Amino acid sequence: MIGVRQEFRLPDVGEGLTEAEIVGWQVAAGDTVTVNQVLVEIETAKAVVELPSPFAGTVGELLAEPGATVQVGTPIIAIETAGGPAPGDEADAGAKIGEAGKDGRIATLVGYGPRQGTARRRPRRGGGAAPRSPSAPPAPPAPPGEPAAARETTAPNGSAHPNGERVPLATPPVRKLAKDLGVDLRSLAGSGATGAITRDDVRAAASAPAEQAVPAGGTTAGAPAPGRGGSRREPIRSVRKATAAAMVSSAFTAPHVTEFLAVDVTATMALRDRLRGTRAYAEVKLTPLAFVAKAVCLAARRTPEVNASWDEAAGEIVYYDHVQLGIAAATPRGLIVPKIRDADTLDLAGLAGALGELTATARSGKTPPADLANGTFTITNVGVFGVDTGTPILNPGEAAILALGAIKPAPWVVDGELAVRTVCQLALSFDHRLVDGEQGSRFLADVGALLEDPGLALTW
Repeated sequence: MIGVRQEFRLPDVGEGLTEAEIVGWQVAAGDTVTVNQVLVEIETAKAVVELPSPFAGTVGELLAEPGATVQVGTPIIAIETAGGPAPGDEADAGAKIGEAGKDGRIATLVGYGPRQGTARRRPRRGGGAAPRSPSAPPAPPAPPGEPAAARETTAPNGSAHPNGERVPLATPPVRKLAKDLGVDLRSLAGSGATGAITRDDVRAAASAPAEQAVPAGGTTAGAPAPGRGGSRREPIRSVRKATAAAMVSSAFTAPHVTEFLAVDVTATMALRDRLRGTRAYAEVKLTPLAFVAKAVCLAARRTPEVNASWDEAAGEIVYYDHVQLGIAAATPRGLIVPKIRDADTLDLAGLAGALGELTATARSGKTPPADLANGTFTITNVGVFGVDTGTPILNPGEAAILALGAIKPAPWVVDGELAVRTVCQLALSFDHRLVDGEQGSRFLADVGALLEDPGLALTW
């Protein structure tokens, strides 16, 4: 047994994803780590995921910087282990997570990723690397036979990096701030202790006039004229990129039809107030969305076509026994749609509890990728933003999506008399390959009827 350098490769964390962005490291070079200790937080097209260490030992080197987009299979961290198999015995050991096994495949958390990959940095404001400071020592000559790209360089406010690029000295929170503001740390001179870059340095760079940002070559082509205002650029991040691709695919694949219905939900809101006063619901966060979710599940039993999918390859329509209910949730990283599994099997209290847990997990950025896949119906609550209605776009593979508008007082005719009632707008978009106009209309009318008179549920 001898000490060895183990490289942890970026695993496929699910759904066959091929790349991820390094959000932030939880360890640094020189730290002692244990098996299953969280090493790094990454963001995929699906969610933010924490990666545990498959090794115990000392962190030798971080091989990918925060903000870098890394391909599955690329080494991201090197860990010096206290002991391991001798070089001749490695073929007898099973592959650890992120390592290539005897068959050449890379063992991953879920599934297998490609054998090789490359890391690439997203473009940032400021472009290329910062010029070397006059006081910086020259790069050491490369040993005979070593390519120039492999030599290490240092800078007063940075650390060495094997590819010759200066790594700025900054704490993870400062790096996160720079990424959010689109500032390239390599272009800054730190004002902190030992030349470290501070939050104030980043904010000052972000607020600098666009005219002062001179690209390589010394020209200012494309810069806005004085007094005409400026602009800022942000990279298309993983969640936003995936959402855009999915929506474009859906819009140009499934023939959308949207129908609208105004509903008097006065009775449902009164029922909610009564339930809140009961012991059974005293600890339950009962929102209007819970009632809508329950109405959707009940109505889907009468119109199963809305809980189906179109399998083009097989030439079949797939009808699902249970509703995998997606709830669109706005998060700091973009819109995601986590699922309530088998929502049709839950009662009102169960749905309310699931909604609360789902929302809290989504806002914290901890929704696992598995919870974002394989939905059959989606609800989007645009009413929380004060919006009356909209035309929702189907999630790929689903037959229908319901938008819930703002719930508010409005004039309404009751028994021939004008009255003030609590009203909301519903908008249902559906795939016309799966759902005919009659079926879509019946489903929307059923949802509206249940919200107008919740007692109808007892008769179905």
